[in-house]
Amino acid sequence: MPGPIYLDYNATTPHDSEVIAAIRPYLEEAFGNPSSGHWYGSKPREAVIEARRRVAALLDCRSEEIVFTSGGTESNNHAVKGVAYASRHRGNHIITSQIEHPAILEVCRYLEGDGFDVTYLPVDGQGLVRPADVAAAITSATILITIMHANNEVGTIRPIADISELTRKQDILLHTDAAQSLGKIPAEVDSLGVDLLAVAGHKIYAPKGIGALYIRNGVELAKFMHGAGQESGWRAGTENVLEIVGLGKAFEIAKRDLVENGIHMQTMRDRLYEGLKEKCEKVRLNGHPQQRLPNTLSLSFYDREANRLLEKIGPEIAASAGAACHSDTVEISHVLEAMNVPEIWAKGTLRLTTGRHTTADEIDRAIEVISEAVRR
Repeated sequence: MPGPIYLDYNATTPHDSEVIAAIRPYLEEAFGNPSSGHWYGSKPREAVIEARRRVAALLDCRSEEIVFTSGGTESNNHAVKGVAYASRHRGNHIITSQIEHPAILEVCRYLEGDGFDVTYLPVDGQGLVRPADVAAAITSATILITIMHANNEVGTIRPIADISELTRKQDILLHTDAAQSLGKIPAEVDSLGVDLLAVAGHKIYAPKGIGALYIRNGVELAKFMHGAGQESGWRAGTENVLEIVGLGKAFEIAKRDLVENGIHMQTMRDRLYEGLKEKCEKVRLNGHPQQRLPNTLSLSFYDREANRLLEKIGPEIAASAGAACHSDTVEISHVLEAMNVPEIWAKGTLRLTTGRHTTADEIDRAIEVISEAVRR
């Protein structure tokens, strides 16, 4: 039997059929180690080279600037820790925002325990960081600014290019977590003006456990893993050929179908939003109304509890909550809290995210199921 309607694409995406087909030969026959000099290593080695080229093509950078990792969390860790320890002789100050992914916030908290200073910038009610606040936070000790490209909960797209104008004028590196934006909106590294950019494969219809980090030529980082020197010495360890091939194919598809997929996801998202607004009396949109990922819809339902809504809709719809309500407490996400969403609204927040495979029939059914749960 088919499962519930899937509206949680920001959590993870299904594997694209073309990605599965691309991986299959490396499961069944091309098993060699890409570092081996003999015949069995040649095909895997060529596959890794081609995958790196495909990732670089979407980001509009050089292939040698791409390092394969185990996912977005590792990429973010390598970027932030790598800059911190390689540049410690120049300064110890890092700037980020209050609504970053835990893969950034937890790293920054760790570094604070090791002598680094971190500024956590506030955001406005739509989740935007003000470039003026970034400029005001810069000191002579600032070595890194890390601001995600698009927020994973509310979808707000951040002004990375404007922030890069500040970093270019000073000796400060700029990193962005682009896990949610890739495959949905353009994310070329030169247009953004970033020095480092993190990628997560399972957000772009590739397998889980694979990612990449863009490192602009000339950027100095501390090594993440020591060993035999794979990935140009940045990350030692035998390459995960299966998933690297899958990531490369996913990036090729994302570049090929970027506009078409973006239009489809936004059409489905807007259909869902309009339907729920029509059927629910009190509903609030979180995030920027225009400057937002085309697939992301964070909605708060007045004086409702998100976990109870998920219990009601769970048999038919897979989605995420923006708050966890218990018998005597309400745990609101750090994103909604930083955006100052009132608790009466925030506790009833659902994150509904569409994808390439979402259909109009699914959206229409979701409108009926969610609105009925809200009424009950």
